[in-house]
Amino acid sequence: MATDHIRYDVLARDALRGVVRHVLADAAEHGLPGEHHFYITFISNADGVKISPRLLAQYPEEMTIILQHQFWDLVVTDERFEVGLSFGGIPERLVVPFAAVKSFLDPSVKFGLHFEPSEEDVAPEKPAPNLPAASPAPPPPAPAAEAAADEQEESEKPSEGAEVVRLDRFRKK
Repeated sequence: MATDHIRYDVLARDALRGVVRHVLADAAEHGLPGEHHFYITFISNADGVKISPRLLAQYPEEMTIILQHQFWDLVVTDERFEVGLSFGGIPERLVVPFAAVKSFLDPSVKFGLHFEPSEEDVAPEKPAPNLPAASPAPPPPAPAAEAAADEQEESEKPSEGAEVVRLDRFRKK
């Protein structure tokens, strides 16, 4: 097989992260339209992530936040987003580089993206395996009621039987 000098995987991953950036920037400027809300999972110990020591102790590897009704001061730049959320009644300010985002879900329209971070995206002490850059993620079932972000994270369990499929598998040889 020929070597991919163009790095389509990196281009596709960056383009899909641009979708997340655009959606969050629009939400920062205009608020969330209709029933839209977002589940964002990120690597909590990745370079550039800023969360309190309390949250990092509770979520040492990854964390999922929900942007729905109770968030404030959403700021989006080319490289990261910042948002205020409450965890157990304690207000917190989170700073998350887009490179640390693992998944983005909008269950109101059954849209999701899943990112496999590259080695340069994660903290030096925990390099990621060499997996495909980005692939659509199945949307979660719509929640019956809004839960606090920390309670939602505790209740989420990894699905069994999931398989990462490389796109090369479907290419004609």
